[in-house]
Amino acid sequence: MTRETRVLPVVAAGAVETPFAIQGYDEVITRDTVWGEHSHPFHELLWNERGASTAVVGARVWTITPALGMWMPAGTLHSGSAVAGTWFRASFFGFHATPSISDTPVAVEITPLLRLLLERLGDQRLSAASRSTTEAMVLDALEPSPRELLVHAPTSALLRPIAEAFHENPGDQRTLADWAAVLGVSTRTITRAFHAETGTSFARWVASLRAQHAVALLTRGWEVEAVAEEVGYRSASAFGAAFRRTTGLTPGTFRAP
Repeated sequence: MTRETRVLPVVAAGAVETPFAIQGYDEVITRDTVWGEHSHPFHELLWNERGASTAVVGARVWTITPALGMWMPAGTLHSGSAVAGTWFRASFFGFHATPSISDTPVAVEITPLLRLLLERLGDQRLSAASRSTTEAMVLDALEPSPRELLVHAPTSALLRPIAEAFHENPGDQRTLADWAAVLGVSTRTITRAFHAETGTSFARWVASLRAQHAVALLTRGWEVEAVAEEVGYRSASAFGAAFRRTTGLTPGTFRAP
C-alpha cells in the first residue's frame, strides 16, 4: 500500500473569514497518510474516533487518540500523520467567533460530555438557538489538559543516533552509560544535551517515547502484555506503572474495544 501525502496551504490566523462558530469534520483514513506542514485561519480541535495519529509542531510530537485530543491555535504551523484505518475527527473554531483556549498547542481530554456536545453539533436539524447554546457549552467544557502524549524530538548530531534507535525500536535496552560508550562522550554530556534539547532527562524522554508507541499499539487492539514486551518492559505491571507516571492515565484508557 502506497503512502498518501497531502499538501495544504499556510494561512495566517483569521486571514480567511469563516461562516461558522464551530464546524465538525471526520474521515476514515484508507491509506497511511502524511499531511505536510500547513496552518489554518481557524482554531482546530483534533481527536480520533478510532486509532492514534500524530501532530508535529517544530520539534514537538503529540499523539492524538480517542481519549486525548489536541488544540491547535489558528495560524500554527504543523504537520501530521495517520495510519490506514484511523478514524480522525476535527472541529474547526472560527477565529473571530470563538476564543482560543491557549496561545500554543495543548492537549485536551475528550470527556464523554465534550464528545456528546461535539456530536450534537453535527445534527443538521438543530435550530439556530439550540446550536448557539450547544456551542457555548462546548466552549465551557473545553480546557487544556495536563495529561498529554508529547515528545520533544532531539535533532543535534550528538543525539540523533539515540533518537533514531529508539524510534526504530522503543524497546531498546541501552542505558545512558551504554550510549555514552557508543558515542564516545561522557554521560554528563548526553544528559546536558537532553535537557537542552528536550527539556527533560534521558530516562523521562525514553519513557515518553515508549508511552507514545504503546498508545499506537493499544488503539490497534494489542493486549497490554504484548505492548509491554514490545516497548521494553519486563512485565505488564512495570509497564503500567511507568505509563501512569508518564501520562497520568492507565494503558486501559487507550485500549481498543
